[in-house]
Formats: sequence, structure tokens, C-alpha cells
Amino acid sequence: MTTTATGDAVADAVSRLRPMGLDEVLAAAELQTRVDRKYVVPLDVFSTVLDQLRDDLHVLQIGTLRTFRYESVYFDTPDLSAYRQHAHGRRRRVKVRTRAYLDSGECLLEFKSVGARGETRKERHPYPFASRNELDAAARALAEGSVGASISPAGLQPVITTTYRRCTLVDPAHGSRTTCDVELHFRDPDGREIGPVDGLVVVESKTLGGGSPVDQELRRTGVRPLSLSKYCVGMALIDPTLPANRWNRELRAHFGWVPDRGPGHVPQVG
Repeated sequence: MTTTATGDAVADAVSRLRPMGLDEVLAAAELQTRVDRKYVVPLDVFSTVLDQLRDDLHVLQIGTLRTFRYESVYFDTPDLSAYRQHAHGRRRRVKVRTRAYLDSGECLLEFKSVGARGETRKERHPYPFASRNELDAAARALAEGSVGASISPAGLQPVITTTYRRCTLVDPAHGSRTTCDVELHFRDPDGREIGPVDGLVVVESKTLGGGSPVDQELRRTGVRPLSLSKYCVGMALIDPTLPANRWNRELRAHFGWVPDRGPGHVPQVG
């Protein structure tokens, strides 16, 4: 995984926060059912927000590590039903993925769903690390029970792999958690690749409802939440022919995205 200047800067910034172990993080803010708010934040703004909240935040530390390598493989149907749920703003949306923790060699099968009121629910199951690029019969049965009403598990196949580095910030007083992702890289099964994206931090706050201090500080600096996921960003960048009007402004502003309206287009990240 390529290291970028942004990744180094974020690692340096969180090195000055108080550490918190994984068990403590889960006790303070597990939040498997929660409200997510997502932001694309320039590095200088991220550093300012962290400076303002340094006394209130802890950072997840496991062993000596405070930033961790993640890999997510997203599964969708041949007609990209899950992607189109998001692209067309359906009130009920799902994602199916495996998430691998590359530093520890652990892996989970995850089902994410967004309900009619915007709440996010995540269901997680242990999964073999070596099988993370495919769904076995047991995984499809779990998918049928979890998201089968919204998508056809029988047709699920890998469509894109994302890798990135993540640090996790916790505000114990408010029971909120914030993830900060850098060095996004996208790859599809045909070998097309985009990234790593430099200069940006993808920030996601996770709360039981109301905004956290991180949300409030981002708003104070003029950063607003976006309805945009790494899955959708990656799919739109890798294949600019896909419908992405819902995120047109954000993709253009932050990722240099240009829709493909003809043959011979080569996607780029600005």
C-alpha cells in the first residue's frame, strides 16, 4: 500500500492524542446501529479540527499502531442493484462486503443497510481471510436473511476492492466515534485502478443521533456532510459511464471526476 504525504501528516497528528485500547473503544462507542455523517476534508482543515478537539479525543491504539491498513471487497449483482439504490437515492439501501484488517489478518463479512429514517445498521460475521474475494454458500445464506428483501444474494459477485489507511478517534464523554481514512485506492476485477488519492481525509462520524463535537467543529469551518460512500466514489471513478448525477458536484470538486460520454475515456483523479 503506497504511503502519501497526507497519510504521513494524519499519522503525525494522531500521534499526539491519548491512546485507547480496542475494548475501551467498543465499551465507549460500539454504535453498531447509529447515524453516520460523512465528510471529505482537506488536510489543512482536518489538522485544524484536530487541534481544536485534541483535549477531548482519544485514538485507537493496538500494539504500537494507530493507523491501520484496511481492504474492503464490495459485492453487487450483475446489474449493480446496490450501487443503483445509492445512485438513485433510494430510502432503503444496502451494501454487502468483506472487510479485511491487513495488519492482523482478520476478516469480517458485513451487511450494511440504511433505513427509511437514515439510520445505519451494520451486521458482522467472522469470515476466512483467504476467501474475502468471494461469497460461499453460507455467506449467501446470511445475505438472504439480512438484505434479501432489497437485493438478490444469488447474483452477488465482487465488483470493486478498496484499500486505505484508517485511524479511529473516540470522544468518550459523548459516546461518539470518528473514523479518518486516507490513501484511498480502488481496483475492479478487470484490473482497472484509481489512486491512491492524496490531499484528502474521508471523515465519518458515528453517533446515536445528534451531531458530535467533531461534526460541530467541521460545520464551524464550513465543511458540510455528504451523502457519498467510498463504494460509490470508487465505482464512479473506475467506470465514469455509471449514473452519478447525485454526487456530481462532490466527485468533480474532490476527486477530479468527469463523466464518460463516449469511447476512449481514461478516468483520472485530480
